[in-house]
Amino acid sequence: MTDTASPAPAEKIRKRIVSLDQFRGYTVAGMFLVNYMGFFVVCPVVLKHHNTYCSYADTIMPHFMFAVGFAFRLTFGRRVQTEGAVSAYMRVVRRLLGLVLVSLIIYRVSPIAKTWSELQSIGMWDAISGPLKRNWFQTLMHIAVTSLWIVPVIRTRASIRIAYMVFSAAAHVVLSYYFYFTWVNSPPNGIDGGPLGFLTWSIPAIIGTLACDWIVEAEGLPRIKPFLFWSAVLMLLGWGISCGTRFYDVPVADQTNPEIQTHKLAPHPVIPDAAQIKAKQGEPFTAYLAEPPFVKPPAQEQRQWNYWMMSQRAGTISYLVFSAGLSLFVYLLFHLACDRGNWHLPLFRTLGTNALVAYILHDLVMESVKPFATKDCPAWYAWGSFILFFWITWLLVRHLEKNNIHLKL
Repeated sequence: MTDTASPAPAEKIRKRIVSLDQFRGYTVAGMFLVNYMGFFVVCPVVLKHHNTYCSYADTIMPHFMFAVGFAFRLTFGRRVQTEGAVSAYMRVVRRLLGLVLVSLIIYRVSPIAKTWSELQSIGMWDAISGPLKRNWFQTLMHIAVTSLWIVPVIRTRASIRIAYMVFSAAAHVVLSYYFYFTWVNSPPNGIDGGPLGFLTWSIPAIIGTLACDWIVEAEGLPRIKPFLFWSAVLMLLGWGISCGTRFYDVPVADQTNPEIQTHKLAPHPVIPDAAQIKAKQGEPFTAYLAEPPFVKPPAQEQRQWNYWMMSQRAGTISYLVFSAGLSLFVYLLFHLACDRGNWHLPLFRTLGTNALVAYILHDLVMESVKPFATKDCPAWYAWGSFILFFWITWLLVRHLEKNNIHLKL
C-alpha cells in the first residue's frame, strides 16, 4: 500500500486523551439508558428508536462510530511505527475479524428448525439470511465491518478520507435506489442499517479520524472556531438532506386510502416520481422544509416512509451526516471541559476505558434484571430497576478496572 499518509497522530502524542475516554464513557452510559428504558411504556419518547427521525436514542451509535474512528486513527500510526506497515495492517485485520467472531457469538439466534429434516429442507442460505439481516448486524458487527471498510484509507491525508466517505455515502444511495431501502425495511426488518450499513456508518467514523487530526496535530491548543463551524455545517447539511422527505407528503384526499394506510413504504422511496414532484409545485417554501431533528414527523398516513428521512434502521445519509456533526459538537464540549478545563467524571472514565466489557456485561445484567419488571410498570418502578441495572453493571466494570483488566480487540 502506498503511503500517502499525513503525519501519524501517534507520533505526536503518547498520553491518553482524556476527552476521548470521557466522551466514550458518556456514550456507554447513554447506551445503558436507552437500551434499558426503551423497553417500558413510560419511557420518554426521545429515549426510544423510531426509525423515521432522529431521537436521543439514535445519537448513541454514531457517537460510538465517531469514537472508533478517532481511536483507530490515533493508535494505528503507533502500530505502524513500532511493528512496520505490513505487520500492523495484518494485525488490525485479524483483530477486527476477531470482533466479527465475537459478534456472531454475542448476538444469539433462535433455533432455525426443530428437526434435522426441517433444517435440511430450509437450506443454508435461507437458514442464515434472517440472522444476517436481523440478528448479527448490530453494534459490534457494525463497528468491526465499518472499521474494516475504512482500513485502506485510515493513514491517508484528509482529502482522500473525505473523498472515500463521499463515495461510500453515494454507493449507499445508489444501492438503496435499486433495492436496499425497501429490503432493509421489510420483514424481518434490519437493525442499525443492516448488512450494508457500513457504507454510511463510515461517515461518523471518518469524521472521527478528522477530529483526531484536529486534536493531535495542532500546534498548542487547537482552534475552536473551525471545529464548531464544521459541526454546524454537518448538522445543517444532514437536516437539509432530510428535507427530501417532504416530497413524500400524502395529499389530504389520499390519507384515508386503505392502500396508503396499509403500506408505510413509498413505492419510489429514493427518487420521487413525476406526480410527487408535480404535487409540490406552487407550494410555499416552508412546505419543502422537514421537521428539525428530535421532532416527530407526521404518521405514515400523512407521509410515507422514504430514504430521505432520518432513519437508524435504514442508515440513511441524512441521519448519519447530521449525527456526525452532532458527535463532533458533543466531543468539542468534552475537549473544552476535559483537555482544557481538567474536568473528568470517574464514572465516564471507568466506562470509557473498558467500553467493550461494559457493552457485553450490560446485556447480561439486563437479562437478569428485566424479568422482574413488566412493560407497563409505573415510572418509579421502571426507573428504580434501571438504577439497579446501571449500578450492578458499573460495579462489575469498576472491579475489572481496579484490577487493571481491560478487554480490547
